[in-house]
Amino acid sequence: MLFITGATGFVGSHLLKALQKDAVEARCLVRTEEKAKAVQSLGFDAVIGDITDRESLTGKLKGIELVVHLVGIIQEGSGITFNRVHVEGTENLINEALSAGVKNFFYQSALGADLESPFKYLKTKAEAEELLKISGLNFWIFRPSLIIGPGDGFTENIKELLRLSPVVPVPGSGNAKFQPLSIDDWVRAFMKTLKNSSSSGTIYEFGGPEHLTYNEILQIIMKEMGIKKPLVHIPVGIVKAGIPLTYLFRKLGVKIPPVSAEQLNLLQKNNITDIDSMEKHFGFKPESFETAIKKAI
Repeated sequence: MLFITGATGFVGSHLLKALQKDAVEARCLVRTEEKAKAVQSLGFDAVIGDITDRESLTGKLKGIELVVHLVGIIQEGSGITFNRVHVEGTENLINEALSAGVKNFFYQSALGADLESPFKYLKTKAEAEELLKISGLNFWIFRPSLIIGPGDGFTENIKELLRLSPVVPVPGSGNAKFQPLSIDDWVRAFMKTLKNSSSSGTIYEFGGPEHLTYNEILQIIMKEMGIKKPLVHIPVGIVKAGIPLTYLFRKLGVKIPPVSAEQLNLLQKNNITDIDSMEKHFGFKPESFETAIKKAI
């Protein structure tokens, strides 16, 4: 049986569909009764708890063969920090897995995870990886690029951004490159890894079949949405200065996508790996961004 954290999130919800199809048993950690009912309606077990609360995990991993740890945040909030979720939360889960006699652990990290990274998001992802490496557990780590599909936060935020004004504001040059990956291909890669236990201790860095600039990504999304608007590049410093106003507008009900200074900085940094990484690691050619975005929209 699998133990899944983040089962009701974007990646987790798509994974559950695949597991349901293959009749794979899973116990899902959720934080509310409402989410527990949603998971149970799909035929999976559900337990209430929170990875940042060590005591809430006690006894929840009994009889588990593999922990699938998908929980992560892309923006800090009140009392919710990258360190608390990525590092402390992962440490709590590893310790409980060891106490329960679990042998195997899968961790969803991120492309660019690095202990020396100036970005807290990527640094804490790498710190969580290190905890797993020294745990003594059999482990598998995914470092995917941007994942695209129905319900993904990136596409939803871009859609809102495109609806807000007659132009499309782009922080900086928009020339940083990304390697968007279809959620269907991520799930396919996971299922292949699940069936290949001999690959323990492997870190997989992968992305879609294209290196695309942020400008190109916006143009493709607009094409699929039937929208024609000019891209207007704004100095990053000016955008950062306006962040407090976006929070104010959101409180007033204006649907401005949330953004942090770190996210703006990450948008200026290439986030790519080998163009044939999916074929190299998993033996299949991934979908194009255009195909993935059609499904997402």
